[in-house]
Amino acid sequence: QVQLAESGGGSVQPGGTLRLSCIVSGITFTNYLMAWYRQAPGKERELVATISRGGRPNYANSLEGRFTISRDNAKNTVSLQIDRLKPEDTAVYYCKADHVGVGSLFYWGQGTQVTVAS
Repeated sequence: QVQLAESGGGSVQPGGTLRLSCIVSGITFTNYLMAWYRQAPGKERELVATISRGGRPNYANSLEGRFTISRDNAKNTVSLQIDRLKPEDTAVYYCKADHVGVGSLFYWGQGTQVTVAS
């Protein structure tokens, strides 16, 4: 069974930091591009960042600076650190795995809630 299990979300004050994790099982992790998306209330789901199989990160232009994506291929884990959190970061954050070479093969996690409020 393929599973992407996100964790690390919660409620935090503006200016704080959160580190989200996604533990992947049931697939060959090194064959997949990994990504983080988020969906805020009333908005479309948007891409936050991707990271290649070899660990090369890419970020959405509008989000450059406060976000750091990383992966640990030995632990089948991808992480997203969010620094200097803002209220507009409030969203459900989703982990996604995309198979490199097989476009129809992808998986989503269930999401983890991030709430930024004072």
